[in-house]
Amino acid sequence: MNIVDYIVGAVLILFSIIMIAVVILQEGNSKDIGVVTGGADTFLSKNKARTVNSKLARWTKVLSIGFALLVVALNVVDKFMH
Repeated sequence: MNIVDYIVGAVLILFSIIMIAVVILQEGNSKDIGVVTGGADTFLSKNKARTVNSKLARWTKVLSIGFALLVVALNVVDKFMH
């Protein structure tokens, strides 16, 4: 293994830890329950894009894409370096 493998591997581990933390911080969702109980018109449902949970969901998507790209990069680097 060369230094590039170690650097990409360390960044991959860092992405993994951050992604686990972001997923753990998210609340569970029960879809379509608000319509049945009358909670569909709440303040948080109108401003859904600004809630903490929606920001965490957005960060989860960004981190998962970064994670996938790093895995591909690690395999490409490993393939061409050896």
